[in-house]
Amino acid sequence: MLPPYKLVSRENKPDYTVVRVGDCLIGGETPVVIAGPCAVEEEKMLVELARQLKRMGVQVLRGGAYKPRTSPYSFQGLGADGLRILAEAGRAAGMPVITELTDVRYLPEVCRYAQIIQIGSRNMQNFELLKEVGRVGYPVLLKRGLSATLEEWLLAAEYILAEGNPEVILCERGIRGFETYTRNTFDINAVAAVKNLSHLPLIADPSHGTGRRELVLPVARAALAAGANGLMLEVHPAPENALSDGPQSLPPGELAVFMEELRGAGVGCCSARVSA
Repeated sequence: MLPPYKLVSRENKPDYTVVRVGDCLIGGETPVVIAGPCAVEEEKMLVELARQLKRMGVQVLRGGAYKPRTSPYSFQGLGADGLRILAEAGRAAGMPVITELTDVRYLPEVCRYAQIIQIGSRNMQNFELLKEVGRVGYPVLLKRGLSATLEEWLLAAEYILAEGNPEVILCERGIRGFETYTRNTFDINAVAAVKNLSHLPLIADPSHGTGRRELVLPVARAALAAGANGLMLEVHPAPENALSDGPQSLPPGELAVFMEELRGAGVGCCSARVSA
C-alpha cells in the first residue's frame, strides 16, 4: 500500500532521483556543495566571493534577494536588483544559482535569473505557491518547515510533483525545539529516514540547523555520514558585518579547509584546487 505521498515515495520509484542543474548532478554518488551569503548585499563582494567558492569546488551559488524576516524592521533583501546581482555573480564564476521565492508574484523574475527555485521553511505549506512551482520546468529545493513532520514535508513535495514537476530537492534545515542554545535542532534522524521513505535527493543545511558558526561543519559532517546528497552552507567574507545571519555564516577560509577535508576523504565534489 502506497503512503499518502504517492509520487514522492520509494514504493512508487525505487531508484533515487537525480536532478541535473547544468553540469551539476544533485542526488548522484557525488555530494554537492551549495554556498554563498544568506542575502545578496553588494555586487563586487558577491562576484569576488563566487569566484573564490568556485575555486574551492562549490558547485552552486546561493543568495537571497527576497528575505522573509521575523521582524518587519530587519533587512528584507534587494529584490529584483538582488536577483540581477546574483545572476551576474553566477555568470562570472561559472556557477548556477539558487534563490528563495517568497511570493508567486516574483516567480517570473526568479525564473529569469535563477536555475533553482528555493521554497523556504515558512512557505513549505503555502500550497498555492507549491502548485505554481510545480507548473514550471525548474528544479525546486523545498526546505522543511519549522515544526513539520516528515509526512507533512513529503506531502508538500507531493504538491509539486502532482503538478508535473519531478525535479524536487528536499532540504533538512532543522526544526524548532525547546533548546535555546542553538537556533534550531538539526534532525539527523530525518536525513536517514527520508532516504528510506523517498526517492528525492536530500540536501542538509547545517547553517540554519544550528545557527552557530562553530557547529556548522561538525553537523555538516554528520549529515553527509547519515546519507545527505550534499550541503547548503552560508558563507560571507565578513560575517560580523553581514546584513543577515552573520553568526551562522562561515568565512571563506574555514570553508576552504573543509573542502580540502572532503577531498582528502575521497569525496569527489571538490575536484578544483582550493584558493581561499
